[in-house]
Amino acid sequence: MVNLGPFARKVYDAMVSLGCNSEDACKSADQIMEKAKMGKGQINTGLMELIDKGVVKRIAKSKRAGYYIAEPI
Repeated sequence: MVNLGPFARKVYDAMVSLGCNSEDACKSADQIMEKAKMGKGQINTGLMELIDKGVVKRIAKSKRAGYYIAEPI
């Protein structure tokens, strides 16, 4: 199991709750922020940790990036 910090854990839990389990079901940072009830900086910190550990993938979209869980933990 991957050891996650508190921000990354909350972001991951919010993403699971939103069903972000494939590229087709990706969500924006704002959608994750709303679900997690966290600030933008905390969301970005959590997302970067998850991306660095290979748990989450980021895909560029026309207006904003989307995120999805690539490796469930």
